[in-house]
Amino acid sequence: MIRVCRLIASLFTVGLLLLAGFATFGTESVDDRIAQADAAYLSRHVVESMNEALALYESVLPDLETLPVQSQAYVLNRLSQLCYEAAMFTTGNTPEDGARFVKGKDYAFRSLRLNREFALHELLGLTAALEHATDPMATHWAANNWGMILEMNPVQGLMEQGSVLALFERTIELDEEFWGGSAASALGSLLIMVPSVMGGDAQRGLALVGESIVMDPTYLHNRIILAEYWGFTYNMFGALTGVRDAELIERELAMILAADIGGWPFWNRQAKAEAQRLMAQLREMTG
Repeated sequence: MIRVCRLIASLFTVGLLLLAGFATFGTESVDDRIAQADAAYLSRHVVESMNEALALYESVLPDLETLPVQSQAYVLNRLSQLCYEAAMFTTGNTPEDGARFVKGKDYAFRSLRLNREFALHELLGLTAALEHATDPMATHWAANNWGMILEMNPVQGLMEQGSVLALFERTIELDEEFWGGSAASALGSLLIMVPSVMGGDAQRGLALVGESIVMDPTYLHNRIILAEYWGFTYNMFGALTGVRDAELIERELAMILAADIGGWPFWNRQAKAEAQRLMAQLREMTG
């Protein structure tokens, strides 16, 4: 994960926003708060904007059921996404990050359950419910947040990773090009990492990552996935074990560092920061 150590500033900003919220959120319309959140969202690569967007979208929750279902899903999906992204401003996976991922997963499933057919079939299990899921944003961010929960809890991951794989598979079925093809690259990384006896398939995983890069060459994070999860090797618990292809790593990271930020201001900045980290990791491992 890509981390920038700004947790103290982040918490301070959240505190100020919450205090301000008691004075302002209650007097502004729901539509105004969503519009303000949308504006902050556009510059969320700045931690203060990220926290402002989160606080504003969360301020809508008490009034959520007054909105049309489509608007409810919009707010919940944005919250799920931002819970995942906000954790990228910290170093490593902190307890606060873990709490964000749990909230992010819950927001996404709350959004999915707005679909009555999904909610009814969920009683039969996730596989049955996903056949009725129609919102790739909800399935995608549910998978991302759930995946990070399992990364922080490897034993739990052995039991639940199939659900994360299924969510990414459904996202691809609904819209393979969603979010720069990142569901394909995320699923690909998992298939590379997971042992074959547990559902992994390294060659299919590599193919999916390659397809994601072709889908949107401007979304640099897909190249990070290729360099990190195919270039290096890991054990079944995700611990780094070695270098598989140093030439591939150097090639992909050089392309990322030379590329423009373009139309993905948050994720491409994160990709460039991650490229620098992976380059240093490669140098340390290969001398």
